[in-house]
Amino acid sequence: MTSHSPAPGTSPVQGLHHLTVMASDPQRNVDFYTQVLGQRLVKVTVNFDDPGTYHFYYGDQTGQPGTIMTHFPWPGARRGVRGNGEVVALAYSVPAASHAYWRDRLAGHGLNATASTRFGQPVLTFEDPDGTWIELAFDDGVPVQPWPASPVPADHELRGFHSVTAWVRDTDAVRQLLVGQLGFTEVGTEADPQGPRTRFRGSGDGVGLFVDVVERPGQPRGTFGAGSVHHVALRTRDDAEQEAYMASLNAAGYRPTPVQDRQYFHSIYFREPNGVLFEIATDAPGFPDDEPVGELGRHLKLPAWFEPQRAQIEAHVPRIVNREYGVTIGGRDLSSQPAQPEPEADGVQVLTAGRPLANARVAMVLLHGRGGTAADILSLEREFNLSAFTYLAPQADGNTWYPQSFLAPLAQNQPHLDRALATVDAVMGELAAQGIPASRVVLGGFSQGACLALEYASRTPGLGGVVAFSGGLITLDRTADLSGTPVFMGVDPRDGHIPLSRFEETVANLRARGADVDARVIPGLGHTINADELNAARALMNRVASTLE
Repeated sequence: MTSHSPAPGTSPVQGLHHLTVMASDPQRNVDFYTQVLGQRLVKVTVNFDDPGTYHFYYGDQTGQPGTIMTHFPWPGARRGVRGNGEVVALAYSVPAASHAYWRDRLAGHGLNATASTRFGQPVLTFEDPDGTWIELAFDDGVPVQPWPASPVPADHELRGFHSVTAWVRDTDAVRQLLVGQLGFTEVGTEADPQGPRTRFRGSGDGVGLFVDVVERPGQPRGTFGAGSVHHVALRTRDDAEQEAYMASLNAAGYRPTPVQDRQYFHSIYFREPNGVLFEIATDAPGFPDDEPVGELGRHLKLPAWFEPQRAQIEAHVPRIVNREYGVTIGGRDLSSQPAQPEPEADGVQVLTAGRPLANARVAMVLLHGRGGTAADILSLEREFNLSAFTYLAPQADGNTWYPQSFLAPLAQNQPHLDRALATVDAVMGELAAQGIPASRVVLGGFSQGACLALEYASRTPGLGGVVAFSGGLITLDRTADLSGTPVFMGVDPRDGHIPLSRFEETVANLRARGADVDARVIPGLGHTINADELNAARALMNRVASTLE
């Protein structure tokens, strides 16, 4: 049985802080969570990594930790697909006597709720407008601060979070994190239609105490989109404890991010081995920090570093109405914007993820390796975790871009190589037609795809950046000026597919032509991608995104 060994300076995690989900239509999202579920819109702000996107926070009267449901709405986003490696459901705590009220209320709004029993408690499960599973657990949980303007009577109001449910390949990996690192207690395991459901309890005595994990070995991973949970945040008491957790998690191999200032709390992020993205967030300073409780949700609030861009941001974010106050926020009329077609590349299938192309200003084109697929390489979008980007991945015919090694005589890979380069060029052309020039595109790839990415960049100056995981140039005779182009390259010195000598020749060639190359020889990497490479790629992508005005 896994046991908890407290890290110095920490206490067991209390439970849930907030949940962040991707949505599509912003007004529909606001209306559902405020008018149907009766939650208060406690903050209207923007995604601090992508200020053209709203960030909505819903909760009780003041948005206490453990009540906060948050959404990034991307108009036009395609719906995600549930799968392993993600949280798939959020349960609110509801008074036990309110079962009939909520059954009738949901039916009155056209919502089909499924009844079940979980660890002895009645549960109703239904979908929000984007397909997120919302659940009501009737357990007489701890009351929260009621919202006087809620359309739901006070006796029946939601009482903050009860639990989240994650689907995973291996429950023990989550157990090692929640119990071994964070001090949760394992409650027990029961049967679930998807597989064994194990419940873990935080140390608090308030709301949001439970994390449920359903083990589904061999099942596919989720596909991120509208309705998908981006991450689940757990509570920590203050900055000092968060710093201590960051140190202990790093020592345990979870590689948390540096502390991020989210204005209303401070955050660190990390993934457990199944892929579920966790955050540890501080309770303070809270949502009334920059506006009175009576005004929460009435205005578009921006951090100080975005205030000089307020006029531009207000004009760009979609127009919404907060019905609590009858106020309109944002200036962009979504009804006047025609739908954008999916990208094509001369008949080649192109998969997309991330920010909808119609609303993106920066892109990443990902090229899979020999024997791989567009879907495989597109899964890196979840690892990069940068919502400003739209991601595109073309699929090579027969899962290979060219038939021989990239070191073979050029003629042996023709005309396949020229067709592959033309495919990349067609994707770039479609991006340009949608208003995303080459200078705002990062071209990335793995193995054969990395070689193709480097070759395209070598022949086509002006790219925003290049990320080559285990790759090298196919030809070394190009001379085009690449001044200022950021390039990341990583390789194992014993990689059987990418000789170190060719890697070094590629680095020398690119640097001689002015490229800004971050080249890393990584012993023990193998022919794969590790977390340090992902962090380096993310930094390069942020560099390109930061050039946006």
